[in-house]
Amino acid sequence: MSRYERYNSSRAIDTDKGIKARSKRGDFAENWWAQRWIKALERITDAGRLRRGRSYARKGQVLSLTEERSAIHAKVQGSRSRPYSVTIQLQPLSDSEWDGVMQALSEQALFTAQLLAGEMPHEIEEVFQAAGASLFPDKKSELITECSCPDWANPCKHVAATHYILGEQFDIDPFLLFRLRGRDQAAIVHALRSMRAADQAETADHALAEAGVDYATENYAADNYAAESDTPLDQSVDDFWRMGESLDHFPTYLHEPTTPMSILRRLGKPAFLSDNAPTAFRPIYERISQEGLDIAYTGGSDRNDAIEPDDELELSDDLDPSQDEH
Repeated sequence: MSRYERYNSSRAIDTDKGIKARSKRGDFAENWWAQRWIKALERITDAGRLRRGRSYARKGQVLSLTEERSAIHAKVQGSRSRPYSVTIQLQPLSDSEWDGVMQALSEQALFTAQLLAGEMPHEIEEVFQAAGASLFPDKKSELITECSCPDWANPCKHVAATHYILGEQFDIDPFLLFRLRGRDQAAIVHALRSMRAADQAETADHALAEAGVDYATENYAADNYAAESDTPLDQSVDDFWRMGESLDHFPTYLHEPTTPMSILRRLGKPAFLSDNAPTAFRPIYERISQEGLDIAYTGGSDRNDAIEPDDELELSDDLDPSQDEH
């Protein structure tokens, strides 16, 4: 029997120090983007090694998983006393590819809202493809993997096990996938906000122009502010707290949120709730939001359930401290 055959038939050393996969049977991962990662792996990897890697992941053979410099590093307990070292990298996108992706994402308000709320838009693959790029690995050349084991195949079962555990990490942090492609959350959010702000400013300028507002003569900030700022403060006391130019043409935007309760989703689950925050707060948020829209567009609400100043809003039992078991 050759050295490789002896290695390949050997049994992994059991350990209780590994990362236990949340999935005990069936599909790995919960969210669609994490499942998409697993499917990409399964399409370009040997089925036998995937099966053994899946077994490794569920047994807890992956001891550690760390992210460093757009790469994933893992320690996997195999058949030898010293754990094997695994590295997984994705080929990073170029700056021009990222610019195209960011521009396309910023043009869709829903995409921006979902990403800011920590969610992955379902159509994001099409956005990347339109920019001439791919978010998930479509071919082996995009996936760079290494393992210190003697198995000649790449990916081996240790790499496959790491892939499955990594897929569950994508459930928790979808921006990890972006970081592996070369952009972190801060850079993506900053780019999206900047582009959205520029687009909204352009839209506002167009709306004002259609309304007959001439910025050259009617923009308060352009001429009047400079003139007023030359007046000494001690000579402006009487007018200091008075409103300046009319706000009739000031653009405002009011609509239902594209992603319900996005702030709560970004804040995460409060420690005092047994249920998740969006579920517990949903009835209150929906009622208050609708009342706000009614006031904005009709000056009030004539619905029977309109909120009155003395109303007490009923909270979910999950928000009632008296329901806690001590």
